[in-house]
Amino acid sequence: MAKNSVLSWSFVIALGGFLFGFDTAVISGAEKAVQIYWDLSEFQHGVTMAIALIGTVVGAAMGAYPSDRFGRKNTLFMVAALYFFSALGTALAYDWYVFILFRFLGGIGVGVSSVTAPIYISEIAPADRRGKLVGLFQFNVVLGILIAYLSNYFIGFLGENSWRLMLGVQAFPAALFFVLIFSIPKSPRWLLLHRNDREGALKVLKRINDKNHHEELANIEAAAKRDASKAGHSIFSKKYRKPVLLAVLFAIFNQVSGINAIIYYAPRVFEMAGLGAQSSLLSTVGIGLVNFSFTLIAINFIDKVGRRKLMLIGSVGLIAALSLVSYSFYAHESGGSENILVSGMAITVYLMIYIAFFAFSQGAVIWVFISEIFPNEVRAKGQTLGSLTHWVMAAIITFFFPVLSAYLGGGTTFLLFAGFMVLQLLFVIKLMPETKGRSLEAIEEGNIILH
Repeated sequence: MAKNSVLSWSFVIALGGFLFGFDTAVISGAEKAVQIYWDLSEFQHGVTMAIALIGTVVGAAMGAYPSDRFGRKNTLFMVAALYFFSALGTALAYDWYVFILFRFLGGIGVGVSSVTAPIYISEIAPADRRGKLVGLFQFNVVLGILIAYLSNYFIGFLGENSWRLMLGVQAFPAALFFVLIFSIPKSPRWLLLHRNDREGALKVLKRINDKNHHEELANIEAAAKRDASKAGHSIFSKKYRKPVLLAVLFAIFNQVSGINAIIYYAPRVFEMAGLGAQSSLLSTVGIGLVNFSFTLIAINFIDKVGRRKLMLIGSVGLIAALSLVSYSFYAHESGGSENILVSGMAITVYLMIYIAFFAFSQGAVIWVFISEIFPNEVRAKGQTLGSLTHWVMAAIITFFFPVLSAYLGGGTTFLLFAGFMVLQLLFVIKLMPETKGRSLEAIEEGNIILH
């Protein structure tokens, strides 16, 4: 019964991940129609495309405050409302400034969700299933991206104003998310540490694990007593230097792998490889399917083999795949129509392999690992730091990739990404601890992170 309860609660929260992915990707189907509808300049079009990402950075930066002040559950109500009104606002907007305002609000929802949802799941999940359950969030992110692409494709047949429905359809899952949040409890750790509600926390812990909920409560209280004198400390104090370093580096490596360059600019990359427009579109759908499939595989392995082993396997695979992509681009650029065709097909295959290794490692592990490594008293702040770093780097990579690829060429650009993955491999070998199967308090008490 408890297992089913925790799983159902995690599925509800993971629906926020679905909206996260859907909101991020849905604009891809509407962006050309939006530019034509308001006759936007290149600068205005750039603002239209970037405004949600700016909102995401803002949402990630502010995510810890509502999560700690009002609770994880109440913050998720706010996230659901932001998604709902963003969908309706962008679908009904007849003024460009109103449109970008609602896109910005949707971005805030994405940013806050990336902080709050993984925290909530990590705080209700049993230690032996925490990786899989938090991984549901990332699984739903990639599912949301895939469904957004498919939704855009089918709605696109409905005429010139179909872009409004593309953006507005998100209101339905957002409304469902809002209603389902009523069915989940408040985080027991938040109840105890931020509201001093021992009875409320014990009731939730009993629903999670009826056999040793008193022991779990005692462990949380013991950790709270150890941390009482440090509650007001800055997350950047010496005490938290190690988890801060781990979270920041992990988030940076996630983006310098080049994942946003592939996800956001896949058609451009495939056209750089010499593929036609239709072939590029088909290859982009393939990337979405590979990303979805290997994320599903990863969340079934993350608690069995551990976060560190997935990252070791993934790092080696990413280095090899990116190196092959780089080599193929150099071969493509060397000329010869037959050589161009072969290298173009090779680039497509190698990029699929790249996506598979990314989804199996970085994609599945990032939100799980960052949600685990900070002590209870600063977990929301730590998740905010990791999420903020992730989104700032996402914005930087997204902005600079077209410039890098234009001036350096595909071969050198992807060779740079491969070089960063060599550094990631060293990071995993030298610095990354294993958190598999340990309670959040045991991770802290065992000093595997803080020392």
